[in-house]
Amino acid sequence: MHIIIVGAGKLGYLLAEFLSQKDNNVVMIDTNESKLERANNQFDILTYKANGAQIPVLEEFNVKNADLLIATTNNDDTNMLICSLAKKLGCKRVVARVRNPEYSGQIDELKKHMNIDYVANPELEMAKEIAAHLFKGQALNMEDFAKGKVSIINIRVHDSEGMKGNKIKDINIPKSVLIAAILRDGEIIIPNGDTMLEENDTLYLIGEKEAIGSLASNSYNVEKNILVKNAMILGGGKATYYLAKMLIRHGISVKIIERDKERCEYLAQELPGALIIYGDATDPYLLTEENISEVDALVSLTGYDEENLLMTLLARKYGVGKVIAKVSRTNYIPIIEQLGVNNAVNPVMITAGEIMRFIQGGRVVSLFLLLGGQAEVLELIAKENSKIIGKPLSELNLPKGIIIGSIVHKGKVIIPNGNSIISSGDRLIVFCLKSEVTALEKLFYKPKGGLLNELRNHYKGIRKSTSI
Repeated sequence: MHIIIVGAGKLGYLLAEFLSQKDNNVVMIDTNESKLERANNQFDILTYKANGAQIPVLEEFNVKNADLLIATTNNDDTNMLICSLAKKLGCKRVVARVRNPEYSGQIDELKKHMNIDYVANPELEMAKEIAAHLFKGQALNMEDFAKGKVSIINIRVHDSEGMKGNKIKDINIPKSVLIAAILRDGEIIIPNGDTMLEENDTLYLIGEKEAIGSLASNSYNVEKNILVKNAMILGGGKATYYLAKMLIRHGISVKIIERDKERCEYLAQELPGALIIYGDATDPYLLTEENISEVDALVSLTGYDEENLLMTLLARKYGVGKVIAKVSRTNYIPIIEQLGVNNAVNPVMITAGEIMRFIQGGRVVSLFLLLGGQAEVLELIAKENSKIIGKPLSELNLPKGIIIGSIVHKGKVIIPNGNSIISSGDRLIVFCLKSEVTALEKLFYKPKGGLLNELRNHYKGIRKSTSI
């Protein structure tokens, strides 16, 4: 595909990383030369220093024949304008990042009138993710697939009885659960039966939801059947606004602590059902005064990752049942695992996952990005013309980084082995390292031709960012 990304911030950078792994021609446009240089040095893409809202710039990079344009600048109006212009110039599909809550109630109308195919809102998506965690019965990072039949969780070895120092083949886990990967010292390991488990390992398990839930209940760091009746949110940004509205709508008492007085006034006006506290959310004395030990859940959504992580640890000390922290920097992932913070949400990762699912054009039912994008968990439906149909898994020669964790055949969850055969229409839950995504696509889908290599050849001389 020929893809144009306008905006070289965190989201644009992450999308460039994912999309450049495939057989795509990716062009990134931004006015910030240092950000472009960083992306240009890391990925096999073209970078161009310019204002992406200018028609000549879009025409310069053949937008009329582009398969996709993604606008991720810091300005919502600019993103919508870029997408509208690109679509009128002939671009097949356009994606705009729109974050302002004032637009959230009219997204459908904006998409219709401005001809935008998909609108991504990181704060709203993050709020949905957090709400889903809070409404679950256990304080554990669990994602559901196959209409709730299959789950994936991560647990730490030192929190689980009978795992440390044992080989995988010797530990007691349900037959309907598979250990798909291990995170060890920031690196992903694809294990086998002889892999020895170490104390600080984090395990990623895929399997039947009931079996996963049973296994999770035996993990020491999982609180059982926590019903959230009241929640404290630290920080009063856009994500807090969205999350508070969701929680209030479900009858949950919400208390928000925000250090900006003007923002407090805005929240008090827009969220009459919430209690707004003007103060420093990192002040332990204020948290004590506001009875942090009595809340069922604490969500730290300040603008600083370090503050959010520290507040998470403090809340654990006070015995708060469910604790969730926003962490924007993907290079903090290994630190988070070491701290034992299971519920850390990353708005950029969540949004990138949603956009990637849209790009797949419906071929991926759901997609969950893990470990700063080092791996993906995908829910795929096996098509009749794919290479995986009708053959035992042992004959598919799957790369080591692709693990078929579960097969849902006629409503029944199967943990596959080498003799398992996939049928057309089966739902597959697949763990895949980022480096093997292209190989996975070749197994599931027929290759598509017509890549616009002429663009890359034409602009070979623009490997470094240039100005216009």
